[in-house]
Amino acid sequence: MISKVIPVSPNLTNQKLLKTLVENRTVYNLENCELNLFETYEKSELVPLQFNDLVITSMLKGKKVMHLFDKDGFDYLPGESVIIPPNVKMKIDFPEATFDNPTQCLALAIDNKKIVDTLNFLNEKYPKEGQNNFWQLDDNNFFFENNEEMSNVINKIIKICQSTSIFKDTLADLSLQELLVKIVQSQTLKGVSEGNSKTNNPTLLHILNLIRENISNKIELKSIAKNAGLSTSSLYRLFKNELGVSPVEFIMLEKIKLAKRYLTDKDVYIKNVSYEAGFENSNYFIRLFKHYEGITPKQYQQLLHKK
Repeated sequence: MISKVIPVSPNLTNQKLLKTLVENRTVYNLENCELNLFETYEKSELVPLQFNDLVITSMLKGKKVMHLFDKDGFDYLPGESVIIPPNVKMKIDFPEATFDNPTQCLALAIDNKKIVDTLNFLNEKYPKEGQNNFWQLDDNNFFFENNEEMSNVINKIIKICQSTSIFKDTLADLSLQELLVKIVQSQTLKGVSEGNSKTNNPTLLHILNLIRENISNKIELKSIAKNAGLSTSSLYRLFKNELGVSPVEFIMLEKIKLAKRYLTDKDVYIKNVSYEAGFENSNYFIRLFKHYEGITPKQYQQLLHKK
């Protein structure tokens, strides 16, 4: 689990200017995208919504429950994003929305030609290693968390759309390209981490397997790079380009994932979990776990076994 970062929330609409209490909408139109800011101030269920273009949504305040693709409803919280294909109907619950606790969510609709042109440009200018390994959006990983880089791009797009600059369309186009890169990387990382998709890059795949086979041990990047026939700097670039994270961060994510499996045992000691997950210092393990999960290992263990 990446430590999710919440984009900066724009000012809420003056209550006297609200057109509706459910999904009040403010729209900013640009040449290749449309930014929609939605606010809801009362509890509601199964509110329908649909866009003609692909939409990148990101929660800014409050809580929604999303119903998509005939799947069970899932909680949608600040710091998380959902990609919705064109003409897909969604239904949304607002179980906690009030004037004191409104929801706020952005929906960035992007012209399909802009998406296709950006992905084609990336595949031509920065081709990925491996057969059938392209820059492309992954429909399977439509729900993911924002890292710091993605939140920064979202913040930038909001500011551009709300600005009065004569260059706003050009600046928005550049930021849309950057956002698409970050999304593809985040989707690839989530797919690799959860095992529901994997990279077609043979070098990266070999390295991922090597890391997982040795995840309980201390892993030296120099040894990993040498085994893969790379320099440490090339190893770093490979991870950043494909997954958007450094090799060190990926290793930490895998260690945390292993630790969470051990914590399913209600009787296991945190110190033992730290050791089994390959951490030499249990205090460092606890700090790192809290950084990525938001709670300590002990709290996580207690939540799993709470009656």
